[in-house]
Amino acid sequence: MRIGLLGTGPWARMVHAPVLEAHGALDFAGVWGRRPEAAKEVADRHGTRAYDDVDALLADVDAVAVALPPDVQARLAVRAAGAGCHLLLDKPVAATVAGARDVARAAREAGVSSVVFFTTRFVPEAADWIARQADTGGWFTAHAQWLGDVFHGADDHPFATPWRGEKGALWDVGPHALSVLLPVLGDVRRVAAAARGPRDTVHLVLEHASGASSTVTLSLTAPPAATGAGLELRGTAGVSVLPHGGDAADALTRAADELLGAARGERPHACDAAFGLRVTEVLAEAETLLAAGAR
Repeated sequence: MRIGLLGTGPWARMVHAPVLEAHGALDFAGVWGRRPEAAKEVADRHGTRAYDDVDALLADVDAVAVALPPDVQARLAVRAAGAGCHLLLDKPVAATVAGARDVARAAREAGVSSVVFFTTRFVPEAADWIARQADTGGWFTAHAQWLGDVFHGADDHPFATPWRGEKGALWDVGPHALSVLLPVLGDVRRVAAAARGPRDTVHLVLEHASGASSTVTLSLTAPPAATGAGLELRGTAGVSVLPHGGDAADALTRAADELLGAARGERPHACDAAFGLRVTEVLAEAETLLAAGAR
C-alpha cells in the first residue's frame, strides 16, 4: 500500500515518519505539510518525496496518515476520502462534532477504511486487557486519569502546540480515556457532570449504557512528579487495572497493520471514523457543560 503523510510537526517527525518508512507492507510515498520547507526536511530524512500540492499527493497514494491539528485534519481527511484514500487518523478526529461527522460521512460514502490512532487501543497488553474486561462485564464503576505536564512551566515542550493550548486536556488526552472506557462500560449515555480543576484540569462524571458510572480526571498542566495515566475498574469480578506501558511507535505500527486489514475488507475497525465521531460527541457534551459552569 502506498501511503502519504500529512503533517510535519513533532508527532509526525518523532513517530509517524519513522514508522511509515520502516513498515514492511507500506511504501512511504511522500509528505505534505503546511510549511513546504518542513515537508522537504522530513522527506529528505526518510528517503521520500515532498509534495507542495496536497491533492497531488492524494492522487498518488492509496492511504494517508494524518498528524495535524484536529480542525485541519478533518478538512483534509474529507478530501483524502473523496480521493479514494484509506485513512490513518489521529485523535481527536476533529475539533467539532460537525467536523467529525463530515469525516465519518466522507469515509462511509467513499467506501474507504479508517483507523483512528487512540494509542492505548494499539498497545497489545492494553488491547488484550480491554477485550477481557469487556467480556467479563459486571463493572460497577471506573476511574480514569490522564495527567501530563505539557504546559507546566516549560515553554519548549514539543507538544505545547497552539491547538492543545486552546482546547486543553479535555480534547487532547480525553480521547485516550474514552477510547478505553467505551468498549468496556458501553457508550456514554450522559455526561452527568463536568467541573474545572487547577489550570486546564477537568473532572467528568459519565453514565454508561451498561448502567455503570465512571469518573475521569484530565490535565496537561499537572506537576511533573504527578504525571501519569491509569484506569481502574471495580465490579462483581473485583478490581482490575489497565496495564501500564507501551511504545508509541510500536502502537502506530500495529494501527497501520490494522488499517491494512480493514482495507482488505476483513471488517470495519472498532476504532474507525464513526467511533472517532462518537468520542467527539462526548467531548463536545462535556465542553458545553464546562462552559455553562464557567458562566
